[in-house]
Amino acid sequence: MRERMLAGDLYIADDPELAEASAAADELMAAYNATTGRQVELRRSLLERLLGSIGESTAIRPPLYVDYGCHISIGSGSFANFGLVALDVAPITIGDEVQIGPNVQLLTPTHPVEPDLRRAKWEAAEPIAIGDNVWLGGGVIVLPGVIIGENTVVGAGAVVTASLPPNVVAVGNPARVVREIGDTGGS
Repeated sequence: MRERMLAGDLYIADDPELAEASAAADELMAAYNATTGRQVELRRSLLERLLGSIGESTAIRPPLYVDYGCHISIGSGSFANFGLVALDVAPITIGDEVQIGPNVQLLTPTHPVEPDLRRAKWEAAEPIAIGDNVWLGGGVIVLPGVIIGENTVVGAGAVVTASLPPNVVAVGNPARVVREIGDTGGS
C-alpha cells in the first residue's frame, strides 16, 4: 500500500503497514516533542531517526507533527519554528537555508470528492517541494502538489494553493505574487 501512497494513487489510509509506520513515527515524534533546548544532541539524534534526511545545522523547534517523517528531507542551515505540521503522505522536500515560521502546515494528503470513496477511507497525496532560501511566514499553509521556487517569501497566514516561481513575494488566500525580489548582491 505504501507504494501506491507514494506514487500519488488512491490508497487505504487504514492499511496495517501504514498504521505501523505511523505508530513508529508517533513514538519518535513524542520523544522529540518532550525534549528541551538543552538537549541538542538528543534532538538531533531523534530527528535523524524520524526524518528521511536532515542537513547540517538545521533546527526544528518542538512541537513537530508528521504522519511518517521518513518522507521528509530538509537541507542544511534550515530552521522551523514551533508547531510545524508536515503531513508527509507524499514526499516533502525542503531546501537549504529555509526559514519556516511558527504554526506552518505542509499538507500533502488529498481526499476524494466522491462521498463513497471517502467513507471507504480512500486517500491520495501529492508531493511538496520548497526551494533553497525560502521564507514561510507564521501560519502559512502549503497545499498538496505545490512547488515554491528558491528565494521566495510567503507572507504570514497565506494559503499556497498553486506553485510559486523563484524570487517573488506572495501573500493572501489564495497566495498571489505581489512583487518580484531582485538580487541585492549582498554578502
